[in-house]
Amino acid sequence: MALFQISEPGQTPAPHERRYAVGIDLGTTNSLVACVRSGVAETLPDEHGRHLLPSVVRYRTDGAPVVGHDAIAVAHEDPLNTIASVKRLMGRGVEDVRRLGQSLPYEFSPGDSAMPRIRTVAGDQSPVAVSAEILKTLKTRATQSLGMEIGDAVITVPAYFDDAQRQATKDAARLAGLNVLRLLSEPTAAAVAYGLDKNPRGVYAIYDLGGGTFDISLLRLNRGVFEVMATAGDSALGGDDMDHAIAEWIMREAGIQDDAGHRQMRRLLRDARAAKEVLTGAEKTTLRVQRDNHEVWEGVLTRTHLNALIDPLIDRTLPPCKRVLRDAGIRANEVDGVVLVGGATRIPRVREKVSQFFGREPLADIDPDKVVAIGAALQADVLIGNKRDEEMLLLDVIPLSLGLEIMGGMVEKIIPRNTTIPVAKAQDFTTFKDGQTALLVHVLQGERELVTDCRSLARFELRGIPPMTAGAARIRVGFQIDADGLLSVSARELTTGVESSVVVKPSYGLTDNEIEHMLRDSIAHAREDEEARKLREQQVDADRLIEAVESALAADGSLLDVKERTEIDRSIEGLKAARGGNDAARIKQAIKTLDGATLAFAARRMDANIRRALTGHKLEEFGAPGGKPTS
Repeated sequence: MALFQISEPGQTPAPHERRYAVGIDLGTTNSLVACVRSGVAETLPDEHGRHLLPSVVRYRTDGAPVVGHDAIAVAHEDPLNTIASVKRLMGRGVEDVRRLGQSLPYEFSPGDSAMPRIRTVAGDQSPVAVSAEILKTLKTRATQSLGMEIGDAVITVPAYFDDAQRQATKDAARLAGLNVLRLLSEPTAAAVAYGLDKNPRGVYAIYDLGGGTFDISLLRLNRGVFEVMATAGDSALGGDDMDHAIAEWIMREAGIQDDAGHRQMRRLLRDARAAKEVLTGAEKTTLRVQRDNHEVWEGVLTRTHLNALIDPLIDRTLPPCKRVLRDAGIRANEVDGVVLVGGATRIPRVREKVSQFFGREPLADIDPDKVVAIGAALQADVLIGNKRDEEMLLLDVIPLSLGLEIMGGMVEKIIPRNTTIPVAKAQDFTTFKDGQTALLVHVLQGERELVTDCRSLARFELRGIPPMTAGAARIRVGFQIDADGLLSVSARELTTGVESSVVVKPSYGLTDNEIEHMLRDSIAHAREDEEARKLREQQVDADRLIEAVESALAADGSLLDVKERTEIDRSIEGLKAARGGNDAARIKQAIKTLDGATLAFAARRMDANIRRALTGHKLEEFGAPGGKPTS
């Protein structure tokens, strides 16, 4: 007779044990947590049935921080201690934050740290620490909903988040006590949510306009394989900017000065967001705004006027859309579907512009606020092994090329942009000078040809290279990017095995629109960069040849007669003069001239070296292997 196994909920022994992992959409305006239960992915509500958690944290002098709805309710009363839209500060440096503008309603503490610190009554807080409070609240919600402690999570990030921003998100998760199974790009998460039960094949555009970031990605879906073909976006564009545009209009209409206090600005942004949400379904709304002098201004905002205010912001999303189509090599009419993600895509004007651009009505079957969290939950369920029979492969890409500095201040690209990750690539390099025993490895990010036009990510040294002649050492530099888009670089000298490596963890991220600017600059300056690279390459070749010839002359100059030495010296001076100019063709010709002048000298040196090697030895000593003389 068979016996049933009975145990406490959440403590069922193997092999029937069911594990839970959650998907978290850590958003600029709102955040959500979702989980797969009984085969269905759903977002988890709080005790009041609310699924969205406002990404707002209020710090107090006594007690733990307040997160979510309770924090946002008093944001206008305590603006300096209530942090909203912190996602915009993730992975940024102090200088980057200053460039965001003076409208941020926070006070930043001066200090030596590269990471900005927000001054609050509970002490200085980093963006990572603020984000950790949001993640802790979501973790607690999941634990209460599922009846067990939750530790594993897939957390989504904008596809355009760079390495620093992704690392900052991972650090926040670790502070919150979460084990990150994977950082998943938000567009990919949306494709997972749609693709598993929709058309299994085709090319889809994921248009993700959230509170603070915009992403556009093209994904090819083919029977469970989600391949990101290209991605673009703007890491500082979203619904928050629309709120600011509406708030500025209110200030002009109500006669409120630009130097309005923090409380007044928070009230204006709250009223602007409410008006925007009302106009999603209505044609007009009435606004009542209290000035600091307690007078009340009343006005009407129509949907037509709203469209005029936000059109410039929506139009900023279209150039990235054009770029991903160009990068993927397809036209807009070849896209099989457009998926809308993010709360800002509820706005009718956004949907109208997207429809016009792609020539088709976008898909909006799943709540755009919840679709990313649901996709993350589905991926989390697969990663912990609950769906072993289901094949699903997610192939993200990197947004910018990665490479190394080489001689002449040039960049050798190792991994080009839009390369599928995870990926590992290696390339062999060598030394430039005789006897060189160390090598500085400089890791760069960007599309331009010169180091000065790209962004520095990290530097590290490889020491212990055995002294050899220039060009004899073989140094293999390897790049490895994991599924989360995080980079590690190693360098190894192949003859000795000496090795050095670095995990690239920048202390700050790219500035607003820097990625987009990098790509645009690479196109605008393509010809100029090509010419600059050719010049640098010829200059490096010239330096190498001059050093080699001068070294040879110092060692064996006695092998030359006066006429030969004069010709070589004249050729060296000619090459040095050409090297100091900007004409790559002239340098190349001068290199050719010096090569020709030293051909006889090189042959004579080789003969002399062979004679020196044979001095004092018998010919029989240089026989065949095994000691037998050659026939």
